[in-house]
Amino acid sequence: MSHTFAELVIGGVLLAPFATYLAMALVVIIVLRPLLHVVGFAKMFSHAPIAELSLYVTVLSLLMLLL
Repeated sequence: MSHTFAELVIGGVLLAPFATYLAMALVVIIVLRPLLHVVGFAKMFSHAPIAELSLYVTVLSLLMLLL
């Protein structure tokens, strides 16, 4: 059975579902950032921006798998 993907329409322009997943993952990461700061996420890694990017990619891939 094939899965049909709903495109996002903004001003008559069709955007791929991947653009929706990118935006949703960004919202999740923005919500998680204060919690990560409290936990000390940046102190656990030698290069925190790369670790945060990896977390973003992980959230994005989970959204793509689950939705």
